Amino acid sequence: MSQTPREIVAELDKHIVGQDAAKRAVAVAIRNRWRRQQVEETMRKEIAPKNIMMMGPTGVGKTEIARRLAALTGAPFIKVEATKYTEVGYYGRDVESMIRELVENAIGLIRTREREKVREEAKKRVEEKLIDLLLPPPSNTSFVRSAAGNPLEDDDAEIESEEITEESESPQQQRYLRNREKIRAMLLSGEMDQRTVAITTETRATPVMVGMPGMESFDMNLDEMFEKILPKHRSQREMTVQEARAFLLEQESDSLINKEKVQADAVELAENVGIIFIDEIDKIVASEKQHGADVSRQGVQRDLLPIVEGTTVQTKYGYVRTDHILFIAAGAFHRSKPSDLMPELQGRFPVLVELSDLTKEDFIRILTEPSGSLTKQYKALMQTEGLEIRFEEDAILELANHAFEANQRTQNIGARRLYTIMERLLEELGFEAPDMKQGRLVIDSAYVRKQLREITQDEDIRKFIL
Repeated sequence: MSQTPREIVAELDKHIVGQDAAKRAVAVAIRNRWRRQQVEETMRKEIAPKNIMMMGPTGVGKTEIARRLAALTGAPFIKVEATKYTEVGYYGRDVESMIRELVENAIGLIRTREREKVREEAKKRVEEKLIDLLLPPPSNTSFVRSAAGNPLEDDDAEIESEEITEESESPQQQRYLRNREKIRAMLLSGEMDQRTVAITTETRATPVMVGMPGMESFDMNLDEMFEKILPKHRSQREMTVQEARAFLLEQESDSLINKEKVQADAVELAENVGIIFIDEIDKIVASEKQHGADVSRQGVQRDLLPIVEGTTVQTKYGYVRTDHILFIAAGAFHRSKPSDLMPELQGRFPVLVELSDLTKEDFIRILTEPSGSLTKQYKALMQTEGLEIRFEEDAILELANHAFEANQRTQNIGARRLYTIMERLLEELGFEAPDMKQGRLVIDSAYVRKQLREITQDEDIRKFIL
């Protein structure tokens, strides 16, 4: 059963501070997708996702909400910038390429799931292949030695290896089977991990493709065509048994997976639960005062419209319908507003959520509450050098004040300001830490003021803007 909206918001709260309205909106949208799957088939086709428009300054959590949401639900997810696309006929990317990227993402998800299903069978096959490499099967007259050298020559192996003759084939075969079992036991115990074996690898020559504007759909099937035409190049690679195990496991897993099923499942997954996050959508709003680049901006909106409305896009894995893909658009809208977009495009984003600016209290929470907060990250980094650091409450408050004031005095870059402040704070410590060996450092407000004195005294702090 899908997670409830309350559970989704609770998970998002572990990583993102505040912005409750945006969290609730995306949680309801995700739950509605599960609800759609429960209704009868005829009604299911009629229910379209309610796309979301996020409006708010940079660094307040728009992208992070969408990214965490996709990871939480296991849905195919891509983030694209609206500014990378241009109207058909101008130099730039085709808007349909976002659908192809989404399907590629879904292929990766499905392939990972299918690999887990065949993992045990693949492990068995890898084990047999490794034994064959370490103890090659006998020929009519003798054992064939491994290309990396016969591992049985070591004294610690204590495994018999003799010439095979036609008269003693049966006893020698029995001895070979006993030796295989001994090798198997040594593999399982890890004794063979550092032995060297030779693995045959296959590669194909890669054709050089020259990119042309508007030609992105042209090469959809070229890779498959070249795969059939170009010759394979076989080569021997020497690696340890430990490395060979991982290499062969990937090979065997792929050979056990039904590629056609993976592709079909990926297309279905992308169509029904895919999420596309379109950032900087406010940058394709055409202004009335300026011309030139605005010609293409209005065109990008027109090209985006059928994708968001629902159309069919051709990919190398088949046709993909966009009717039930969830689109989340975001923009700062400093010099424009969502109503400046084309009316048809506005109507395809019925849920408008405004994210608020970050306050001092928000900065304090960002530094302490999330499971991967910056203070916790730097603690973990310094622990690798044997140095334990601890942030006092007054230090957290001082850092929050610096970040908030810097955003007020210069351009507001939201929570990203904390990256600048924290790097400046711990720059000297990061340099000296390897020479300090073991130690413990308590960071209080006095330490923060000392390290950030230059920022405090200098009104022109553009140097410290990300």
